[in-house]
Amino acid sequence: MSAASASAAPHAGGDRFVDLPAGPRICYRVEGPAEGVPLLLIAGLGLDLTSWPRPMVDGFVDRGFKVIRFDNRDAGRSSRMPAPPPGRLRQLLARPRPDAYDLADMAADAHGLLDHLDVDRAHLVGMSTGGMIARTLAARHPGRVATLTSIFSTTGNRKVGQPAVSALVRLAKRPARTVEESVTRRLAMLAHIGSATLLPDEAQERAWAAALWDRGDGARRHEGVARQIGAVQASGDRTGELRRITAPTLVVRGDVDRMVHPTGGRATATAIHGARHVEITGVAHHLAPAVLDRLVELTTDLARAHGAAVTAAARTGGAA
Repeated sequence: MSAASASAAPHAGGDRFVDLPAGPRICYRVEGPAEGVPLLLIAGLGLDLTSWPRPMVDGFVDRGFKVIRFDNRDAGRSSRMPAPPPGRLRQLLARPRPDAYDLADMAADAHGLLDHLDVDRAHLVGMSTGGMIARTLAARHPGRVATLTSIFSTTGNRKVGQPAVSALVRLAKRPARTVEESVTRRLAMLAHIGSATLLPDEAQERAWAAALWDRGDGARRHEGVARQIGAVQASGDRTGELRRITAPTLVVRGDVDRMVHPTGGRATATAIHGARHVEITGVAHHLAPAVLDRLVELTTDLARAHGAAVTAAARTGGAA
């Protein structure tokens, strides 16, 4: 066990914390059989570990995975970083602050969490910005990554994967000041970037958005989102780094994504040697209920094809 283990402490609701040597305090949860196959889920921009839908987490546990979720730095209950957030003009012009952290720093947090949990190799699943973090980890620490699943993400090349102007305009709005306003904004954004055919569960989305406000420092949550945007922008074009990835890779994207244009998925799959590219009709920038089983099966098939002893055994409900 790493030296950082001594600082870990449980929290009601399954949250645990570890102070990493690199600085941030990371909040995480582990579910599934103690001897299960480690699977690390990495959330997207401004999202916390609860953004992974319960049926998806349960689906992985049912198949014998030990599922690890965590709040990235500047999200959920993990540390807020001390640097000032970039202003909206910097974000729109893609000019990060000189003191911005980058995707490599966020990948180092994930690497530190694996060290803390004594996980030698894990299957990685990342969505959107989480996909960028997962790929950075896979490129820089290939021995720690068994397989990689990247969901609606992109390379950093400005010629591909760019958000629609309409999505940028919505992101650039002044921050929400109350939980009610934040929930309304979330549902409006989801109506814009979500699928017209694979619909969300509005009641669940409303409840999740309210909980996200509580876990994410409320009215100051936008500062963490801005710093994460700065991290992506500070990392530039990662196409060259993607060519260093050796882990078996699955790239999943939808065909109607207003937040990350489908060209980003194609460019990602092209850059990673041997990557399998799967386009799901009707999928946008949201883990809609109707697509969760497909994502679980695609990831499980990838892991099984490369030696993981995953099964369809009954869920134990245990936690490590």
